[in-house]
Amino acid sequence: MTKPINLYRDICTGFFFTTGVFGFMSGDFISSTVLFGVATIASNMDFNQSKKA
Repeated sequence: MTKPINLYRDICTGFFFTTGVFGFMSGDFISSTVLFGVATIASNMDFNQSKKA
């Protein structure tokens, strides 16, 4: 079963990616590049706070 934190991460990543696509289509290349970068970082972050000894 998936954890809700993974759902939040997926929603956040999808939001930043689609906003970046719309920014790219409108010609705002600097902000779309930043949004694509944020989407990449958000998709690779580990939010589950597991501590390994």
